[in-house]
Amino acid sequence: MIIQQPDGNYTFIKSTGPFSSGCRAQPGYEIVYATFHPLPPLEKGYDLIARHLQDLARPIQALCGMELRIPRPLSPQGFAEFNEPYGKRLADWNILVDGLNPTARTNVALAVHPVAEPSMYGFSYTVPTDHDRPTFVLSGAAEIRRSEKGSEIVSHGDVSTQGLSQKAQYILQTLESRLEELTVAWTDVTTVELYTVHNMHPLLETVLLPGVASGSQHGLRWHYARPPVTEVECEMGARGVYQECVLPS
Repeated sequence: MIIQQPDGNYTFIKSTGPFSSGCRAQPGYEIVYATFHPLPPLEKGYDLIARHLQDLARPIQALCGMELRIPRPLSPQGFAEFNEPYGKRLADWNILVDGLNPTARTNVALAVHPVAEPSMYGFSYTVPTDHDRPTFVLSGAAEIRRSEKGSEIVSHGDVSTQGLSQKAQYILQTLESRLEELTVAWTDVTTVELYTVHNMHPLLETVLLPGVASGSQHGLRWHYARPPVTEVECEMGARGVYQECVLPS
C-alpha cells in the first residue's frame, strides 16, 4: 500500500514494522542521500539531522530514510526494545502518518571495528528539484519470509553456497516487488548495498549481479556487517538518487 507523507513531499510503502519498506519523492522533489564521517552517537545524530534540515529550510518531515549502526546483532526482543525510543523520536517529530512510520531504514552491525554504541550512519531527505527523474530509497531487506502464520528465516542456519543463494534470491525478489510498488525499476537504481559476513563471491555472477539487472552497472557495495537480528545472515538495500553528500559530525 502506497501512502503519502504530505508534509515531507514523498510517498511510502506501508509496512508492519517500525519503518516503511521504502519511499519515493513526489513530483517537484527529489531525495538526497547523506552520510556522516565520523559516525556520531545516535542522539547526536538526531540533532545533526534536525539542524541540517533547518539550515536547508526544510521541515523535519522531509526526513524519509535513516541508516543506523549498532554494536552487535540483537535478539528479536532486544530489537523490539531498541525500536521503541526510535519510534518515539519520530513521533515527537510529528513524522508519523496515521500512526505509521513513513521513513525507510537500514540498521546493521559492523563485524570489524564495530561502533561502541548505536550510531547514525546516514539519512535521506527530500528537497525541491526541477527535474522529473524518480528518486527513492528502499529499506534493507533480509531473508525473513512473513505470512499470516508468522515469520521464518529462509534457509535458516544454512550458510553454504546453496543456502546463501536461496537467501539472496528471496531478498532480490523482495526488493524487486518494492521497486514495482514505487513504480520504478532496476534501471532507476543508482546504488545496491549488500550486508553480510558470508562468502557471496560465488554468487556474484550467478545470482546477485543478474538479480539487480542494469542496477549492477554501478557495482555492488559490500558492507562487512551483520543484519540487526541474530540468526539472520544477509541483508540488501537499494536506492536511486542524484545527490549524495558526506557531512561532518
